[in-house]
Amino acid sequence: MAKKTAKFSADSFGTTENKPQSPFYFGKENYRWMFIGLGLTILGFLLMMGADANTVDGKFDPNSWNEDIFSFRRIRLAPFLVVAGFAVQVYAILKRNR
Repeated sequence: MAKKTAKFSADSFGTTENKPQSPFYFGKENYRWMFIGLGLTILGFLLMMGADANTVDGKFDPNSWNEDIFSFRRIRLAPFLVVAGFAVQVYAILKRNR
C-alpha cells in the first residue's frame, strides 16, 4: 500500500499559498491610468467648447460668420485628446494587476 504524502481538500483547491488574493480586480495602477484617461477625455471636450459659427462677442448675429470654429484646437487637438483618453481607458481596463 502506498503512503499518502499530501492532503487535499476542497478549501485549498485552485488557490496558491504564496500570493494573497485581492478582493478587487483592479489595482492602484489601474485606477491611476483610468483617472489619466478620464482627464484626457474631459480636457478634449473642454477644448472643443466655444462660440458657434454665428456668435460674435457673445451675441448671436445671423449676418456674421465666425471662422474660429475651424481652429486647430477644435478640429484636430480636441478630438485627438478625446480618442487618446478612450484608448488610455481601454488600456487601464485590460492591464493585468500584478
